Amino acid sequence: MPEGSKFMSECSNLICEGRPRAVGLLGGGVIGGGWAARFVLNGVHVRLYGPSPGAVERVRKILANARRAYRRLTVFPLPAEGTLTVVQSVADAVREVELVQESAPERLELKQQLLAEAGRAAAPGTLICSSTSRLRPSLLQAEMDHPERLLVAHPFHPVHLLPLVELCAGQSTAPDALVRAAQIYRSVGMHPLVVRKEVDGFIANRLQEAVWREALWLVHDDVATVQEVDDAARYSFGLRRPILGPMQTYRMAIPHQSARRAMELFGPSLKSGSSRLTEVPELTDGLLDKLAKQLDAQSENLTVPELEQKRDDCLVAMLQGLRGQGYSAGETLSRWEQGLRDRVLPLNNGPGPLRMPTQQMPSDWMDYNGQVTESCYVQLFGNATGTLLRYIGIDDEYRSKCGSYQMVESHLFHLRSLSAGERVQVLTQVLGADDKRLQLFHVLSRVGDEGPAATGEQMLLHVKAGTGRSGPVQGNVREKLLALARLHAELPRPDRAGASIELR
Repeated sequence: MPEGSKFMSECSNLICEGRPRAVGLLGGGVIGGGWAARFVLNGVHVRLYGPSPGAVERVRKILANARRAYRRLTVFPLPAEGTLTVVQSVADAVREVELVQESAPERLELKQQLLAEAGRAAAPGTLICSSTSRLRPSLLQAEMDHPERLLVAHPFHPVHLLPLVELCAGQSTAPDALVRAAQIYRSVGMHPLVVRKEVDGFIANRLQEAVWREALWLVHDDVATVQEVDDAARYSFGLRRPILGPMQTYRMAIPHQSARRAMELFGPSLKSGSSRLTEVPELTDGLLDKLAKQLDAQSENLTVPELEQKRDDCLVAMLQGLRGQGYSAGETLSRWEQGLRDRVLPLNNGPGPLRMPTQQMPSDWMDYNGQVTESCYVQLFGNATGTLLRYIGIDDEYRSKCGSYQMVESHLFHLRSLSAGERVQVLTQVLGADDKRLQLFHVLSRVGDEGPAATGEQMLLHVKAGTGRSGPVQGNVREKLLALARLHAELPRPDRAGASIELR
C-alpha cells in the first residue's frame, strides 16, 4: 500500500472513532485562531497557514485566552494538548491531516483559489471545510478538482466556546461528507446543525442580522443609544434565547393556547409597521461616528483583551448554568465532558491507590478568604468516584441494564488551604466492597507536598436499574471491583478512615 494510502486508511479509522489526529487550518484571523484553540485544547495537532501580518501572534494570544477559559469551564482533565505547527504554504498545511478548515476573508475568488489549491494538495478522502459565514458551498466548489469533499462548516465567534457549527453541503458534496464532518466537530465539543438547503447567510446569521438591522435604525433615529439597545436585549429576551430560541419563545408567550393559535395571535403585530427590517440605514460618517462614540463609552474603560476575558467568563457561567439543567448548549457541554471522562482512566500502579489526573485549581473556586470552597472539595472527590466507577466498567450500558452506585454517606476533612493556580491530585483507595456496598477513601494533595490538603470518605450502595432499590453488583464489574478491593486491602488503612466528628 502506498504511504499516502496507508495514512488515509489509518485516518479513516480515527475519524470513525470521532476525534481526528490532525487538521490543517488556512487563515489565522479571529475565526482561524478560534479553530486552532478548539482543536489544540482537545488534543488535535494543528498545521496553520496564516500568511497575513501578525497572524501567528494573534493565534497564540487566542489560544492562551482559550486555555484560561477552559480551565474555568470544566474540572475534568483535558487531553494532552495538540501541537501548533506554523507552515509556509497551503500544501504544507494540508499534508497528512484528516480535515482542512479554511477561514480566509470573505472574498469569493480568494476562497475559491485556496480551496482549489488545498484540494489538489490534500490526500484523497481528506475533508475540506470552509468557515464562510454567507457564501454558498456550490460557489466555493466551482474551481475544485474534487468538489465532492467540500462543505461549509460555519462556526461562531468565539469558536473555542460557542458550540454551534452550521454544516451546509453544495451540489457536488458527497453524502457521507456531512456525516464525517459532524463526527469530527462533535468530538471537540460542538453542536453540528445541518442546513437543509443552500441559502446565503445560512440560518443563525440571518437571524442575528435581522436584529442588527433593527438595532441600527433605533440608534440612527435617536430612539435609543447603543447601550440602551444592548441593555434591552441582555436584560430580557437575550436571557431566554439560550434556553428556548426565538420560535419557542413566542410559543411560550401564550402558554394557555395551542402552538398554532399562539402563532396566529401574533400575526397582526407583524403587520403593524413598527419594524423597519425591510430597510437598512446607510452607514454615513455621522452614524458611524455616533456608533463609535457610544461603543467606546459603553466599554467602561476596559481594553479589548479585558473585554474578551469578561465575555469568556460570562459565557462559561452561562454554559455551566445550562449544563446544570442538561439543556440546550449545556447538554453539548455535558457530552463533551463525558468524552473527557471516558478518555481518562486512573493509573493503577501495582498495589497502590488509584491516581487521578492532576488538575489546576481555577480562580472561581475561591471563597472570600481566597480558599477553595467546600463544594469544590466535594466535586473533586465526586469526580474521583466517578472515574473509579468507569474504571471498573460502569458505563451507560451497565447503568441502563444493571444499575449503578449511589452515595449514602460522606465525610470531608479540611487539612490545608489551597489557592488558585495550584495543581492537585486525588488518590483513591477502596476500603471495602461486597455485593452491594462500596467504601472509598480519597486523599487530595497539592503537587509537591508530602501531606494531604483534604481527605474524603464515602459509602456507596449499588442500586438496581429502574427500581430505586439496592441490588447486587453484576458480572465483570463485580469481578473487577472485588479484585481491586483485595489489592487495596494490602495497603495501610488511612489514619482518618472511619473517624467521626466529635468534641474532645
